[in-house]
Amino acid sequence: MWITVETLCCIRLEERSDRMGFKDGFVWGAATASYQVEGAVTEGGRGLTVWDEFARMPGKTFSGHTGDVAADHYHRYVEDVAIMKALGLKAYRFSVAWSRILPQGYGAVNEEGLRFYKNLVDELVKNGIEPYVTLFHWDLPYGLYRIGGWQNPAITDYFAEYARIVAEYLGDKVKHYITFNEPQCFIGLGHVTGEHAPGNIMSRRAVLEMAHHVLLAHGKATKVLRKVAPHAKIGYAPTCSAHYPDTQKPEDVEAARMATFDICPDPDNFMWNIPWWSDPVLFGKYPEEGVRLYRDIMPEIGAKDMEVISEPIDFYCQNIYNGSAVCADGNGGYRYVPREPGYARTSIGWPVTPESLYWGPRFLYERYQKPFYISENGMAAHDSVSLDGKVHDPNRIDFLQRYLRCLKKTAEEGTPVEGYFLWSLMDNYEWSKGYSERFGIVHVDYKTQVRTIKDSGYWYRDVIAGNGVHL
Repeated sequence: MWITVETLCCIRLEERSDRMGFKDGFVWGAATASYQVEGAVTEGGRGLTVWDEFARMPGKTFSGHTGDVAADHYHRYVEDVAIMKALGLKAYRFSVAWSRILPQGYGAVNEEGLRFYKNLVDELVKNGIEPYVTLFHWDLPYGLYRIGGWQNPAITDYFAEYARIVAEYLGDKVKHYITFNEPQCFIGLGHVTGEHAPGNIMSRRAVLEMAHHVLLAHGKATKVLRKVAPHAKIGYAPTCSAHYPDTQKPEDVEAARMATFDICPDPDNFMWNIPWWSDPVLFGKYPEEGVRLYRDIMPEIGAKDMEVISEPIDFYCQNIYNGSAVCADGNGGYRYVPREPGYARTSIGWPVTPESLYWGPRFLYERYQKPFYISENGMAAHDSVSLDGKVHDPNRIDFLQRYLRCLKKTAEEGTPVEGYFLWSLMDNYEWSKGYSERFGIVHVDYKTQVRTIKDSGYWYRDVIAGNGVHL
């Protein structure tokens, strides 16, 4: 579905700002994930993952698509880094495939897998692009799943050991690590709704136990990284629906803040919230509302668990794509404002709400007081190569401009936004949607693997060159 300028709205933020753009040193980047781009699933000693198995189950992915080849980044990373340089990217956020390093998730180390990531890091640094390494982006080694996956408490130590191996091998060329990407998704979609790998729907008690183990793994890995990579900064990247006020009235602003941090806005995916995944990391405790809701099914919490989980991090990330307008309900609570008929949506069906990139960072910084990155933001479309050999995607340019104007405004008003990672660098395997959706600013012909920079890529290049001044 194409998006027009007329159908998009950014509340009170349409005016061009004549003030300076983002701060000096703002990190302009793009992001990918290992299973979505690498391919080469049986090469280089890589072990199986839950996604390798899930994608082969009938009916689980669009047209039975798998990530076996994806964007073939494993073989084409040199070409892809050259494209990044041509786009002027300052940073590249990518994930390491755990099963390339430890094929079973534990045990023997696969040196060939480590060499791939070292070569990628070397190529990035050589071209002036800062690597931001995400340790886990959903592709759990199948060997770990067979022994209980995230329900097995031993996984917390396995993850910490994996973090140690990666950091020691990559050395001082990697100055930024992110432990987990979107735990709400690999736990919630993987074990609450079952629409993502491993597709094993579990009880609420079991899901809360798995969530606790993810948080413990984060804390243990953070401590290990502090020891073996003292030069590096460490972050964490959950996701959220960043809600925004329907009006500027103080009561509506407070209602939007309340909705953004509600513990259980979606009863069908009760893990889809911010506080359960962020309060323990940044406050050292689970949110009181959640503890009250789940008191009868809470996992066993060790005496030092919360101390481990809250090992200090250097920066906080959120993947923000959209949210909803909210107003006060007149009773100290909030209600969602119905979307207008024919509201703007991306091709994947997600609503277009640029306001989320103003209010989301503002609310999140107010609560957590950490330097802040947008670790993912972008849109899906059904782009194609035109007869002129180019990929014209004005809808994506319009989307990005509106969202970035909102991010710029919140940064100018004092939210310490450190960087923005566009999702995605290139078209890739979009999980259960297979290859049916395209998020990239670089088009990938999946039959030939030919890359074509889209109009949005050249537009983003110019934004980077001007540090967002002319948005």
